[in-house]
Amino acid sequence: MPDKSFRVFATCDIGQPALEILRQRGYQLEVYPDADPPPKSLIIEKVKSGVDGLITTLRDKIDAEVFAAGNGHLKVVAQLAVGFDNINRADANVHKVPFTNTADVLTEATAEFAFFTMAAAARRLWTAEKLVREQKWGTWHPFLPFLGDEVTGKTVAIIGTGRIGLAMIKKCSGFDMDILCYDAAYQNKDYIAAIQRVMDLRFDTDIQKQRTTIRYVDLQEALSFSDFISIHVPLIREGEGGTPTHHLINDKTLRWMKPTAYLVNTSRGPVVDEVAIAQALKGKRLGGAALDVFEKEPLPSDSPLRDPAIEDTCRLYPHFASAGRITRLDPHPDKGMAGRCVQGLIDVLEKNYGGDIQQMPYVVNKEAFKRD
Repeated sequence: MPDKSFRVFATCDIGQPALEILRQRGYQLEVYPDADPPPKSLIIEKVKSGVDGLITTLRDKIDAEVFAAGNGHLKVVAQLAVGFDNINRADANVHKVPFTNTADVLTEATAEFAFFTMAAAARRLWTAEKLVREQKWGTWHPFLPFLGDEVTGKTVAIIGTGRIGLAMIKKCSGFDMDILCYDAAYQNKDYIAAIQRVMDLRFDTDIQKQRTTIRYVDLQEALSFSDFISIHVPLIREGEGGTPTHHLINDKTLRWMKPTAYLVNTSRGPVVDEVAIAQALKGKRLGGAALDVFEKEPLPSDSPLRDPAIEDTCRLYPHFASAGRITRLDPHPDKGMAGRCVQGLIDVLEKNYGGDIQQMPYVVNKEAFKRD
């Protein structure tokens, strides 16, 4: 238990079961009450007032201005997300403030959403439901007014083979899909080999009728030969190190794709060029797109993705991929984002793991705390 009453400001209500854990430990907890994010000026004001910890979301810009306001007393920023594009890592390191995230617990929820979204776009579920709701369904016909595309037996490109990409591979393999993988940073060849063994076993035991394969290829091959493309890469801008992924999907790479292909993005909005996506759909150079993340959120009213001309081929979702009840709200750190967020906060404030930041599993910027 803490030897003092830590003060924590949460920029969002992350669920009462998880927040109650902090209250029961004697924390002085203030939660911003509105559904919309607090203005940055309010976050700075709270930090200046002497809070020990911040609970944040992707909506909050946490940079040098915030860290400077907390100089001497802000001990941790706990992020309710896997991504941390909103947190300036270099600024956090300068001010020696560890920040945590909630990786792993949303892996399966996000991957299943990506798969469901891919299938829904291909089978044109929204268009079909709209037909019924608008009372335009006249009679049954074998191919009118439209047909969808099957997922089973097709080829899917998995762009990014981190945790979520691997979970997506697992799901696609169950639908007898050939899988082309691309990852500029790391190739998990052991996992891909294991999936191939499962594919071979399914074929050899007559569970599936056609032999399927999985392999790593370059980006152009992955995009060129796939019926479906699912994006699972982090956002890396030019100059940030590694292979940049900003606008990885652009006019050039879209032209590599089949005109019948479907694109799904559940990673980060700026990974795709939204103007290029809209133009490709409008020009019928892409079969369909399903996007859960955008370059600017919420999606602006004048976004080209809202063009009525592409309404039937462009599915738009509200950053919803991990929005399962257990994944978002469960207070256990091995099950829910809320539980992992709170545990990351507690680890730092209460000096768990002997106070060694390097050993704390949910801290992201461990490099700032290396011992000489």
